[in-house]
Amino acid sequence: MCFQRLECPQFENPDPVLIPVGYETSISFEGINLDNYEDRVFTIGTELMKNMEEPVRKESGRFYSFNGFSFSYDKSPETSVLFYMKDKRTGNKMDSTLNVTLYNCSVGREDCSLCKYADSKYNCVWCSKQKACVFKKLCSDSQNTECPNPQITNIVPLFGPMKGGISITIHGSNLGIYKEDIKNITVAGEPCIHQAEKYSVSTSVVCEIGRIGPNKSLSGPVEIWVNGGKRGKSRINFTYRDPVPQGVHPTRGPKAGGTNITITGQFLKTSSKEDVQVKVGDVNCAVKEFGEAIVCKTGEYQQEKLPLEKLPVTIHYGKSTTTSVQSAFQYMENPTVSDLQPRESFVCGGRTIVVTGSGFDLIQTAVMRVQGDNSSSVEEAHEKNDTVVQFRSPTVSGSQSQDFRTYIQLDNWVKELKSFKYYANPVFENVTKKVITETSIIIVKGRGFSRAMTAKEAQAFVGDIQYQVNTLQDDKLFLDPPSSKPRQRRDTRPELLDLMIKFGKGEWVIGSVQYEKKNDLSLYIIIPAVIVPMLLIIIISVYCYRRKSQQAEREYEKVKHQLENLEESVRDRCKKEFTDLMIEMEDHTNELSEGRIPFLDYKTYTDRVFFLPSKDGANDVMITGKLDIPQTRRATVSQALNQFSNLLNSKTFLINFIRTLERSHDFNARAKVYFASLLTVALHGKLEYYTDIMRTLLLELMEEYVHSKNPKLMLRRSEKLDLLTLT
Repeated sequence: MCFQRLECPQFENPDPVLIPVGYETSISFEGINLDNYEDRVFTIGTELMKNMEEPVRKESGRFYSFNGFSFSYDKSPETSVLFYMKDKRTGNKMDSTLNVTLYNCSVGREDCSLCKYADSKYNCVWCSKQKACVFKKLCSDSQNTECPNPQITNIVPLFGPMKGGISITIHGSNLGIYKEDIKNITVAGEPCIHQAEKYSVSTSVVCEIGRIGPNKSLSGPVEIWVNGGKRGKSRINFTYRDPVPQGVHPTRGPKAGGTNITITGQFLKTSSKEDVQVKVGDVNCAVKEFGEAIVCKTGEYQQEKLPLEKLPVTIHYGKSTTTSVQSAFQYMENPTVSDLQPRESFVCGGRTIVVTGSGFDLIQTAVMRVQGDNSSSVEEAHEKNDTVVQFRSPTVSGSQSQDFRTYIQLDNWVKELKSFKYYANPVFENVTKKVITETSIIIVKGRGFSRAMTAKEAQAFVGDIQYQVNTLQDDKLFLDPPSSKPRQRRDTRPELLDLMIKFGKGEWVIGSVQYEKKNDLSLYIIIPAVIVPMLLIIIISVYCYRRKSQQAEREYEKVKHQLENLEESVRDRCKKEFTDLMIEMEDHTNELSEGRIPFLDYKTYTDRVFFLPSKDGANDVMITGKLDIPQTRRATVSQALNQFSNLLNSKTFLINFIRTLERSHDFNARAKVYFASLLTVALHGKLEYYTDIMRTLLLELMEEYVHSKNPKLMLRRSEKLDLLTLT
């Protein structure tokens, strides 16, 4: 056994220390303190080759060697490999410092120029047949192959101002090995000055474009010439154009700055973000976003007196192009804070802090920040208007005894809240009352409750139901029970419910309680007390129903029997009456055969049809139509009757006349009969007109009866004039 490391068998000093990937390289090394291992056989391996091991050869003296491994590794250009030695007979590993560097020529050297730029110690060459950078002994081609022409894959940016003065980056491959290899660059046919200090071997070249010449094409490819006369040309074109800013939003911000303003317009994405500078008046505006719109953050306005007018927003593109939006942005006075409520919070945070003041509508970002000795916490505002900003106090970590400084930051304007204090979190005692009911009040004990909390802000939960905090004292909380039964929110015993107190973001589970109803056993009494009367009521109802059904059936049979008797009686009566009728008919027939039909003249017939018998007989004025009128008034009456006759020929007048008479209370049935007869006689020469009048009146009558309670009465009664005229 070896007790001192210097006496232990060891293997060290490998040669060579640089091993290429994919090529089996023989490695020799030294072995020391191997006196007790004469004639032993060793194997060598490495974790990179997993279970593969190679036999070790004994050379002269204390030197050993092995054939090496053909490694495969492509995660990085280089990696360190540690070999281990193993005694083949015992299988024990032995101390070894055989550490070599494994390298891969292909990783990070994707083109010919990068391959030739590699350190000569790696012996990397560009192999044309494989189109890859490999260890020189792995390439069968000529090793003096020239690199192909440059390839341009991308141009950043694709647009530049007409006056030039901006840098463009040309990405590609085989763009030279050294910065001196770049001989010439043109952009859209115009020279581009190479910026050698920004050159990256083979992959990127940076140059500064100049002003586009007159009558030149505004768009064209990028061309590059490298050492040896090789030329590369881009497939994509670079375009000259001038940006046109048109608007700025918002147009106001605080004097302290920090307002993110958005500039809109046409062709603003000309050049790259690094070449663009924005100013509001003489104040720098840091560019945050660069694209079809430009977003920048305003700086602080240093002068004491604010300008009365809006300032221009100026955009500088590179060294030569400047464009602006006039009267675009105005600096305003910084916000003011007048009050802060409440002024305390527990270190758990989450308490709603209301800051009142003015000028908050100018602010885009409002945060509350707490700075400790070794920590900082930030909370953004969750509600804001012109006069009020609301935060939730940040959670602070670290020692509770350290001094905390609280700030509110409104964009770039910062104010320290010196009156705001943080207190250590409250301490709660475990609940002693384990069983609660739907009416019991829970008392939570502890200390430090009222230092930074009120009953209105505090929350309490039993299971998933919130309990109202009725009273909050410094050492006690009184909780009112809810109206519904709580349920467990975690996977624990269902009969146990967590009692949790929540102050802001702080949550404390202070024990488990069991919820019981007042009288759980009363169900055994309530259920029979309800069901038994219900069953009795159902049975009685069924009995009464059956009894009434039987009684109704008996009544039905009785009525049926009476109807049969009545039917028999009516049948007999009909037979008797029919017999009597036949006898009378025979008598009347005999009388008619002996006499003749009593014919009447037309005038007498119509008089009897239309008019009732009168005491004046045939001399009734209704029949003769002769009025007893003095001679002096006869002409006037005759003219009036003619005019009235003309009015009767007007459908509108006649219908309204009839409606007016119908509404008259002293227009009795006899008068209605006379009026209907007179109207029929007066208009019997104009039957089409008369029929139209009757049709209109009948339709109105039917419409009236349809909406009445008893429409059938229309067919039974003939009190209306329209029915009388029809009959």
